[in-house]
Amino acid sequence: MKTFQQLKKNLKNDFAGLQKVKVAVLGDTATQFLTQAIRGLGFDKGFDLHIWEADFNQVEQQIADSASDLYEFKPEIVLIFQSSHKLLSKYNKLKPEACSSLASNEIDSIAFMTDNLNSQLEAKIIYYNYTEIDDSVFGNYALKTESSFLFQLRKLNFELMPFAANNANFYLCDLSTIQNQIGKFNFFQSSIYVNTEMVLSLDVLPLVASRTLDIIASLHGNFKKCVILDLDNTTWGGIIGDDGMENIQIGSLGIGKAFSEFQYWIKKLKNRGIIIAVCSKNTESVAKEPFEKHPDMVLRLEDISVFVANWENKADNIRHIQSILNIGFDSMVFLDDNPFERNIVRENIPGITVPELPEDPAEYLEYLYTLNLFETVSFSGEDAERTKMYQIEAQRARVQQKFTNEDDFLKSLDMVSLVEPFNKFNNPRVAQLSQRSNQFNLRTVRYTDADIEKISLSKDYFTFTFTLTDKYGDNGLICVIILKQENEQTLFIDTWFMSCRVLKRGMKNFVLNTIVAFGLEHNFETLKGEYLPTAKNEMVADHYQNLGFEKTNDFWIMNLKQYTTKKTYISKK
Repeated sequence: MKTFQQLKKNLKNDFAGLQKVKVAVLGDTATQFLTQAIRGLGFDKGFDLHIWEADFNQVEQQIADSASDLYEFKPEIVLIFQSSHKLLSKYNKLKPEACSSLASNEIDSIAFMTDNLNSQLEAKIIYYNYTEIDDSVFGNYALKTESSFLFQLRKLNFELMPFAANNANFYLCDLSTIQNQIGKFNFFQSSIYVNTEMVLSLDVLPLVASRTLDIIASLHGNFKKCVILDLDNTTWGGIIGDDGMENIQIGSLGIGKAFSEFQYWIKKLKNRGIIIAVCSKNTESVAKEPFEKHPDMVLRLEDISVFVANWENKADNIRHIQSILNIGFDSMVFLDDNPFERNIVRENIPGITVPELPEDPAEYLEYLYTLNLFETVSFSGEDAERTKMYQIEAQRARVQQKFTNEDDFLKSLDMVSLVEPFNKFNNPRVAQLSQRSNQFNLRTVRYTDADIEKISLSKDYFTFTFTLTDKYGDNGLICVIILKQENEQTLFIDTWFMSCRVLKRGMKNFVLNTIVAFGLEHNFETLKGEYLPTAKNEMVADHYQNLGFEKTNDFWIMNLKQYTTKKTYISKK
């Protein structure tokens, strides 16, 4: 990780061409250096962060005043940093009988600020939780009395979590865990605080900036979707081809425990929706044997979406895995104990994340925890089914190779789509797909659950969700359309995004047939589309042209009355 001074040097770089995001920073302590670190790291992450910083300790004033500079700036993201040290100052001034209400009062204050921001801005709020301070007034008894500051501080951090869960546009940045990882004396330096009102040490600023950028990047669809595992000395100890299945190190004793706990972590990632793949230099049947027969294996073949074991170059094998999964290399993490293999992959696959695993397997997990590789801003029940979906997709890919005619293959799939408007059941998945879809996304607008609910209730919008099922399985909700009534004649395609899992299945034609039929049924004459280019959606640059739209200025226009229904092998449920 870069130092603060290195991040400051980034500020001199040319930010042209990077994704612009407007960020407001409000703090009750000095935030100038934090702001510099965040903007500097933004450069490395591909963001041109336009940051407005409130004056010192003006958090509540800026938020309460509808005519403030904050609202004039109109940020997309609001960062709020309220420190434990200022909280302790509040506590110190309270009458004894009021001390037990500190956490509840702070939650009420945060709720008031959140409501104000939500009512006047279309912005996401990132709130930093509180680092620990024990004023040692009660000793260990502080954990038993609500009057103690430590009790109130921990209660506040706890109550922030359900508050965040119940407020869709409110996200927590976990400073408390950072302090636990690096220690209080590395996080906070009293002499600096006394003289500068700065509660973050220079050494910790890059780490706090990194956690902040993790959330910002995730809100903009940049996050990891897949972890690719080496096997020998990474997933288990030893070399399966030499040692045999009975002699690999895994289980509850010795170093085997480290590999078992590593597998439990991977299993939890899989259950959260991260795709698990294997890339190993091994004979496939030998490599699969522990997954099938070893009693201490935590991971099983059903946990693996794509399993590649051969003696080919690992970079080429990862390209093969990517071709099956159809996700960007920058969405992938490759874990391998061998420095040579790590370097080969880094040098040949730009964008992929390859952590520098420690030499001692016992240190793998603690090291990986600190990297926060799998940040997310959403989670839905469908995530748990993702492995099965990609396993089925790999099966489809194998079957497709047997067909010489693409139409024959598509006919053989027996595809069916359920088309529904937004509703309380599919809203979470719609929001999540908007955040995950980068390649097939015409305008790359990101939505939260609250945004989707607002659109679904608006009379100005018409919403469509599409599922896709075939004889091999259910792909779930894979496409979303939002149409906005521009006038009595024109429907504007505000949003069109689709999962890359279903490319080349005729879904584009099916979707267009559906929305054209809707437009004609409601007496509209024109369908209007727009393509906004990003670094990742070049694949849909010709989308509207290929579907028969005509370019007019910066938009694509289709006359609905002249439309001819397009061929598709998908039937409507």
